[in-house]
Amino acid sequence: MDALSEVLRVVRLSSAIFFNARFTAPWCFSSPAAADVMQTLHPGAERLVVFHLLTEGQCHVQIEGSPPQVLNAGDVIIFPHGDAHLMASALGVAPAGPTDLQAILKRRPHLLKYGGGGEATRFVCGYLVCDPRLCRSILNALPPMLIVSLRSHGEKDWLEQSIHYAVTEAASPRPGGEGVLAKLSEVLFVETLRRHIAQLPAEQTGWLAGLRDRIVGKSLALMHERPAEPWTLESLARHAGTSRSVLAERFSHFVGQAPMTYLTHWRMALAANLLRHSAMGMHQIAAEVGYSADTAFSRAFRREFGVPPASWRRQQSGPSALPASPAPH
Repeated sequence: MDALSEVLRVVRLSSAIFFNARFTAPWCFSSPAAADVMQTLHPGAERLVVFHLLTEGQCHVQIEGSPPQVLNAGDVIIFPHGDAHLMASALGVAPAGPTDLQAILKRRPHLLKYGGGGEATRFVCGYLVCDPRLCRSILNALPPMLIVSLRSHGEKDWLEQSIHYAVTEAASPRPGGEGVLAKLSEVLFVETLRRHIAQLPAEQTGWLAGLRDRIVGKSLALMHERPAEPWTLESLARHAGTSRSVLAERFSHFVGQAPMTYLTHWRMALAANLLRHSAMGMHQIAAEVGYSADTAFSRAFRREFGVPPASWRRQQSGPSALPASPAPH
Protein backbone atom coordinates (compact mmCIF):
# COMPACT_ATOMS: atom_id res chain seq x y z
CA MET A 1 0.00 0.00 0.00
CA ASP A 2 1.27 3.51 -0.77
CA ALA A 3 1.87 6.06 2.00
CA LEU A 4 -1.10 8.28 1.11
CA SER A 5 -3.51 5.33 1.21
CA GLU A 6 -2.06 4.14 4.50
CA VAL A 7 -2.40 7.56 6.15
CA LEU A 8 -5.99 7.85 4.94
CA ARG A 9 -6.75 4.31 6.13
CA VAL A 10 -5.60 5.10 9.66
CA VAL A 11 -7.19 8.56 9.73
CA ARG A 12 -10.65 7.34 8.72
CA LEU A 13 -12.01 10.67 7.54
CA SER A 14 -15.59 11.46 8.41
CA SER A 15 -17.47 13.90 6.28
CA ALA A 16 -20.78 15.57 5.57
CA ILE A 17 -22.43 17.97 3.18
CA PHE A 18 -23.64 21.05 5.00
CA PHE A 19 -25.66 22.53 2.15
CA ASN A 20 -26.41 22.62 -1.55
CA ALA A 21 -26.32 26.27 -2.69
CA ARG A 22 -27.81 28.23 -5.58
CA PHE A 23 -26.60 31.83 -5.71
CA THR A 24 -27.75 34.29 -8.39
CA ALA A 25 -25.77 37.34 -9.48
CA PRO A 26 -24.88 39.68 -8.01
CA TRP A 27 -23.85 37.90 -4.84
CA CYS A 28 -20.98 37.80 -2.37
CA PHE A 29 -20.73 35.52 0.64
CA SER A 30 -18.15 35.68 3.41
CA SER A 31 -17.41 32.29 5.00
CA PRO A 32 -15.87 32.32 8.49
CA ALA A 33 -12.87 30.29 9.55
CA ALA A 34 -13.72 26.64 10.07
CA ALA A 35 -12.71 26.88 13.72
CA ASP A 36 -15.55 29.36 14.31
CA VAL A 37 -18.27 26.94 13.16
CA MET A 38 -16.56 23.62 13.90
CA GLN A 39 -18.51 22.73 17.04
CA THR A 40 -21.81 23.58 15.32
CA LEU A 41 -21.03 21.40 12.32
CA HIS A 42 -19.35 18.56 14.17
CA PRO A 43 -19.20 18.71 17.98
CA GLY A 44 -15.94 17.32 19.30
CA ALA A 45 -13.99 17.82 16.08
CA GLU A 46 -10.40 19.03 16.28
CA ARG A 47 -9.94 19.94 12.63
CA LEU A 48 -12.30 20.68 9.74
CA VAL A 49 -11.30 20.71 6.09
CA VAL A 50 -13.87 22.72 4.13
CA PHE A 51 -14.58 22.22 0.43
CA HIS A 52 -16.90 23.49 -2.32
CA LEU A 53 -17.71 21.76 -5.59
CA LEU A 54 -18.88 24.23 -8.25
CA THR A 55 -21.43 22.41 -10.42
CA GLU A 56 -22.75 25.32 -12.49
CA GLY A 57 -21.60 28.84 -13.39
CA GLN A 58 -18.49 30.74 -12.41
CA CYS A 59 -17.32 32.74 -9.39
CA HIS A 60 -14.36 34.43 -7.72
CA VAL A 61 -12.85 33.22 -4.48
CA GLN A 62 -10.26 34.84 -2.23
CA ILE A 63 -8.61 34.39 1.14
CA GLU A 64 -6.89 37.22 2.97
CA GLY A 65 -3.39 37.91 1.72
CA SER A 66 -3.82 36.06 -1.59
CA PRO A 67 -4.99 37.22 -5.02
CA PRO A 68 -8.52 36.23 -6.10
CA GLN A 69 -8.97 33.03 -8.10
CA VAL A 70 -11.66 32.17 -10.66
CA LEU A 71 -13.67 28.97 -10.25
CA ASN A 72 -15.44 27.34 -13.17
CA ALA A 73 -18.04 24.59 -13.25
CA GLY A 74 -16.42 21.28 -12.33
CA ASP A 75 -13.80 22.85 -10.06
CA VAL A 76 -13.28 21.67 -6.50
CA ILE A 77 -11.82 24.14 -4.03
CA ILE A 78 -10.51 22.87 -0.70
CA PHE A 79 -9.44 24.93 2.31
CA PRO A 80 -7.17 22.44 4.10
CA HIS A 81 -6.51 24.77 7.02
CA GLY A 82 -10.05 26.10 7.32
CA ASP A 83 -9.23 29.68 6.30
CA ALA A 84 -11.99 32.26 6.18
CA HIS A 85 -12.76 33.09 2.55
CA LEU A 86 -14.84 35.31 0.31
CA MET A 87 -16.79 33.99 -2.68
CA ALA A 88 -18.54 36.31 -5.16
CA SER A 89 -20.16 36.46 -8.58
CA ALA A 90 -17.75 39.28 -9.51
CA LEU A 91 -14.96 41.31 -7.99
CA GLY A 92 -16.13 44.36 -6.05
CA VAL A 93 -19.51 43.01 -4.98
CA ALA A 94 -20.13 43.82 -1.32
CA PRO A 95 -20.52 40.84 1.03
CA ALA A 96 -23.97 39.95 2.27
CA GLY A 97 -25.10 41.52 5.51
CA PRO A 98 -24.80 39.72 8.84
CA THR A 99 -26.53 36.34 8.89
CA ASP A 100 -27.11 33.85 11.65
CA LEU A 101 -24.81 31.30 10.08
CA GLN A 102 -24.94 29.07 13.13
CA ALA A 103 -28.72 28.77 12.76
CA ILE A 104 -28.39 27.99 9.05
CA LEU A 105 -25.83 25.30 9.69
CA LYS A 106 -27.91 23.73 12.44
CA ARG A 107 -30.94 23.66 10.15
CA ARG A 108 -28.94 21.97 7.36
CA PRO A 109 -31.15 23.17 4.48
CA HIS A 110 -31.18 20.94 1.42
CA LEU A 111 -30.86 24.06 -0.74
CA LEU A 112 -29.58 27.49 0.27
CA LYS A 113 -30.75 30.27 -2.07
CA TYR A 114 -29.33 33.77 -2.16
CA GLY A 115 -28.58 36.62 -4.58
CA GLY A 116 -29.95 39.21 -6.94
CA GLY A 117 -31.78 37.02 -9.45
CA GLY A 118 -29.23 37.04 -12.26
CA GLU A 119 -27.00 34.28 -13.61
CA ALA A 120 -26.96 31.25 -11.33
CA THR A 121 -24.00 29.59 -9.66
CA ARG A 122 -24.48 26.24 -7.94
CA PHE A 123 -22.32 24.64 -5.26
CA VAL A 124 -22.16 21.55 -3.16
CA CYS A 125 -20.56 22.62 0.14
CA GLY A 126 -19.14 20.16 2.62
CA TYR A 127 -16.47 19.40 5.15
CA LEU A 128 -14.30 16.59 6.42
CA VAL A 129 -13.30 15.93 10.02
CA CYS A 130 -9.80 14.66 10.67
CA ASP A 131 -7.30 14.19 13.47
CA PRO A 132 -4.75 17.02 13.08
CA ARG A 133 -1.94 14.79 14.36
CA LEU A 134 -2.58 11.89 11.99
CA CYS A 135 -3.24 14.23 9.05
CA ARG A 136 -0.28 16.49 9.76
CA SER A 137 1.85 15.15 6.89
CA ILE A 138 -0.90 15.77 4.34
CA LEU A 139 -2.22 19.07 5.69
CA ASN A 140 1.21 20.65 6.16
CA ALA A 141 2.00 19.87 2.52
CA LEU A 142 -1.08 21.67 1.20
CA PRO A 143 -1.50 25.39 0.43
CA PRO A 144 -4.24 27.42 2.15
CA MET A 145 -6.42 27.10 -0.95
CA LEU A 146 -6.34 24.14 -3.35
CA ILE A 147 -8.24 24.16 -6.67
CA VAL A 148 -8.55 21.12 -8.95
CA SER A 149 -10.83 20.58 -11.95
CA LEU A 150 -12.90 17.40 -12.16
CA ARG A 151 -13.80 18.01 -15.79
CA SER A 152 -11.88 16.85 -18.81
CA HIS A 153 -12.56 18.69 -22.09
CA GLY A 154 -15.57 20.38 -20.46
CA GLU A 155 -17.41 17.13 -19.67
CA LYS A 156 -18.48 15.91 -16.22
CA ASP A 157 -16.54 12.93 -14.92
CA TRP A 158 -17.94 10.02 -12.88
CA LEU A 159 -17.24 11.65 -9.51
CA GLU A 160 -19.01 14.92 -10.23
CA GLN A 161 -21.96 13.04 -11.71
CA SER A 162 -22.12 10.75 -8.68
CA ILE A 163 -22.11 13.66 -6.23
CA HIS A 164 -24.77 15.48 -8.25
CA TYR A 165 -26.94 12.34 -8.12
CA ALA A 166 -26.33 11.87 -4.39
CA VAL A 167 -27.28 15.49 -3.65
CA THR A 168 -30.62 14.84 -5.34
CA GLU A 169 -31.04 11.61 -3.42
CA ALA A 170 -30.25 13.28 -0.09
CA ALA A 171 -33.19 15.65 -0.65
CA SER A 172 -35.57 12.76 -1.39
CA PRO A 173 -37.50 10.74 1.21
CA ARG A 174 -35.54 7.57 0.35
CA PRO A 175 -33.23 6.51 3.22
CA GLY A 176 -29.44 6.45 2.93
CA GLY A 177 -28.91 9.42 0.62
CA GLU A 178 -27.00 11.53 3.10
CA GLY A 179 -24.75 8.59 4.00
CA VAL A 180 -23.88 8.02 0.34
CA LEU A 181 -23.16 11.72 -0.08
CA ALA A 182 -20.86 11.74 2.94
CA LYS A 183 -18.84 8.83 1.55
CA LEU A 184 -18.63 10.45 -1.86
CA SER A 185 -17.26 13.64 -0.29
CA GLU A 186 -14.41 11.56 1.18
CA VAL A 187 -13.73 10.14 -2.29
CA LEU A 188 -13.83 13.70 -3.64
CA PHE A 189 -11.13 14.76 -1.17
CA VAL A 190 -8.89 11.80 -1.99
CA GLU A 191 -9.31 12.22 -5.74
CA THR A 192 -8.56 15.94 -5.45
CA LEU A 193 -5.35 15.10 -3.60
CA ARG A 194 -4.36 12.58 -6.27
CA ARG A 195 -4.92 15.07 -9.08
CA HIS A 196 -3.05 17.76 -7.15
CA ILE A 197 -0.06 15.43 -6.72
CA ALA A 198 -0.12 14.55 -10.42
CA GLN A 199 0.10 18.19 -11.47
CA LEU A 200 2.86 19.27 -9.06
CA PRO A 201 5.90 20.63 -10.92
CA ALA A 202 8.96 18.40 -11.12
CA GLU A 203 10.98 20.68 -8.84
CA GLN A 204 8.32 20.69 -6.11
CA THR A 205 9.34 19.49 -2.65
CA GLY A 206 7.24 18.47 0.35
CA TRP A 207 5.55 15.32 1.61
CA LEU A 208 3.12 15.00 -1.30
CA ALA A 209 5.86 15.54 -3.89
CA GLY A 210 7.97 12.95 -2.07
CA LEU A 211 5.31 10.33 -2.74
CA ARG A 212 6.23 10.48 -6.44
CA ASP A 213 9.92 9.85 -5.78
CA ARG A 214 10.76 6.15 -6.02
CA ILE A 215 13.05 6.08 -2.98
CA VAL A 216 11.18 8.50 -0.71
CA GLY A 217 7.76 7.15 -1.69
CA LYS A 218 8.81 3.57 -0.94
CA SER A 219 10.32 4.56 2.42
CA LEU A 220 7.21 6.49 3.44
CA ALA A 221 5.00 3.56 2.45
CA LEU A 222 7.07 1.15 4.55
CA MET A 223 7.03 3.36 7.63
CA HIS A 224 3.29 4.00 7.41
CA GLU A 225 2.33 0.42 6.65
CA ARG A 226 4.62 -1.15 9.26
CA PRO A 227 5.26 1.46 11.98
CA ALA A 228 6.04 -1.18 14.64
CA GLU A 229 8.90 -2.60 12.56
CA PRO A 230 12.31 -1.94 14.19
CA TRP A 231 13.36 0.26 11.31
CA THR A 232 16.85 1.67 11.01
CA LEU A 233 18.18 3.93 8.29
CA GLU A 234 20.07 0.95 6.92
CA SER A 235 17.06 -1.39 6.81
CA LEU A 236 14.86 1.27 5.23
CA ALA A 237 17.49 1.98 2.59
CA ARG A 238 17.84 -1.72 1.84
CA HIS A 239 14.08 -2.16 1.35
CA ALA A 240 13.99 0.97 -0.82
CA GLY A 241 16.84 -0.32 -2.96
CA THR A 242 19.33 2.42 -2.22
CA SER A 243 22.13 3.43 0.14
CA ARG A 244 21.75 5.07 3.54
CA SER A 245 23.34 8.30 2.33
CA VAL A 246 21.09 8.57 -0.73
CA LEU A 247 17.97 7.85 1.32
CA ALA A 248 18.92 10.40 3.97
CA GLU A 249 19.65 13.06 1.35
CA ARG A 250 16.53 12.51 -0.76
CA PHE A 251 14.21 12.14 2.23
CA SER A 252 15.45 15.38 3.79
CA HIS A 253 15.20 17.13 0.42
CA PHE A 254 11.52 16.27 -0.01
CA VAL A 255 10.16 15.86 3.52
CA GLY A 256 12.41 18.34 5.34
CA GLN A 257 13.54 16.01 8.10
CA ALA A 258 15.51 12.81 8.62
CA PRO A 259 13.71 9.48 8.05
CA MET A 260 14.04 8.35 11.68
CA THR A 261 12.77 11.70 12.96
CA TYR A 262 9.76 11.42 10.67
CA LEU A 263 9.10 7.87 11.84
CA THR A 264 9.12 8.95 15.49
CA HIS A 265 6.58 11.72 14.80
CA TRP A 266 4.30 9.26 12.99
CA ARG A 267 4.56 6.69 15.78
CA MET A 268 3.67 9.34 18.36
CA ALA A 269 0.66 10.45 16.31
CA LEU A 270 -0.55 6.85 16.18
CA ALA A 271 0.06 6.47 19.90
CA ALA A 272 -1.94 9.62 20.68
CA ASN A 273 -4.80 8.31 18.56
CA LEU A 274 -4.82 5.00 20.45
CA LEU A 275 -4.53 6.70 23.83
CA ARG A 276 -7.48 8.93 23.10
CA HIS A 277 -9.78 6.50 21.33
CA SER A 278 -9.04 3.07 22.76
CA ALA A 279 -8.86 1.26 26.09
CA MET A 280 -5.54 -0.39 25.24
CA GLY A 281 -2.92 -0.49 27.99
CA MET A 282 0.39 1.38 27.80
CA HIS A 283 2.44 -1.71 27.07
CA GLN A 284 0.18 -2.74 24.19
CA ILE A 285 0.16 0.76 22.70
CA ALA A 286 3.94 0.95 23.00
CA ALA A 287 4.28 -2.35 21.13
CA GLU A 288 1.81 -1.23 18.45
CA VAL A 289 4.00 1.76 17.60
CA GLY A 290 7.38 0.03 17.74
CA TYR A 291 8.59 0.24 21.35
CA SER A 292 9.49 -2.90 23.29
CA ALA A 293 9.91 -1.00 26.58
CA ASP A 294 7.31 1.24 28.20
CA THR A 295 10.01 3.58 29.50
CA ALA A 296 11.40 4.26 26.00
CA PHE A 297 7.87 4.85 24.71
CA SER A 298 7.07 7.20 27.59
CA ARG A 299 10.25 9.25 26.99
CA ALA A 300 9.51 9.58 23.27
CA PHE A 301 5.89 10.54 23.92
CA ARG A 302 6.89 13.15 26.50
CA ARG A 303 9.37 14.73 24.06
CA GLU A 304 6.55 15.03 21.50
CA PHE A 305 3.67 16.20 23.72
CA GLY A 306 5.35 17.55 26.85
CA VAL A 307 3.61 15.15 29.25
CA PRO A 308 3.73 11.37 29.87
CA PRO A 309 1.23 9.27 27.88
CA ALA A 310 -0.93 8.43 30.92
CA SER A 311 -1.29 12.12 31.79
CA TRP A 312 -2.07 13.00 28.18
CA ARG A 313 -4.79 10.33 28.08
CA ARG A 314 -6.45 11.75 31.20
CA GLN A 315 -6.37 15.25 29.72
CA GLN A 316 -8.02 14.07 26.51
CA SER A 317 -10.75 11.91 28.03
CA GLY A 318 -14.27 13.29 27.86
CA PRO A 319 -17.57 13.12 26.01
CA SER A 320 -16.17 14.96 22.96
CA ALA A 321 -13.95 12.07 21.87
CA LEU A 322 -14.30 11.11 18.22
CA PRO A 323 -14.75 7.52 16.93
CA ALA A 324 -11.61 5.43 17.16
CA SER A 325 -9.33 4.95 14.21
CA PRO A 326 -7.95 1.44 13.71
CA ALA A 327 -4.69 0.41 15.27
CA PRO A 328 -1.74 0.12 12.87
CA HIS A 329 -0.76 -3.31 11.62
